[in-house]
Amino acid sequence: MTTAAPAPAPSSRDLPHPVRGEIRLEAVLHALSDPMRLQVVRELAAVSDELSCSHFDLPVTKSTTTHHFRVLRESGVIRQVYRGTAKMNGLRRDDLDGLFPGLLDSVLAAAAAQAVRLGSVAVR
Repeated sequence: MTTAAPAPAPSSRDLPHPVRGEIRLEAVLHALSDPMRLQVVRELAAVSDELSCSHFDLPVTKSTTTHHFRVLRESGVIRQVYRGTAKMNGLRRDDLDGLFPGLLDSVLAAAAAQAVRLGSVAVR
């Protein structure tokens, strides 16, 4: 009889994320309802890659920025992982598109149209 090796203990640097089946529409909509969090999502969608937390220049305190990233992560909108000392952020587009087809694209298009209408600075 063979026994499986025990799973490695989670690192203290592992961040909790909902699995795909746990992502709830109301949590995603709440996360996307804040202008700072929507800015983060727009920037991640524009590059289709991971970006470090330090990349984002939000006009709020560091603790508030940390809160916004936590809301995005815990709602399932982004995935955060440590790479060395940097906390990297990636948009969970595949999960969101699979669960809520068209939602993310619609929200991003509406945000872009609103930015044009209001004369906001374009996303980098």
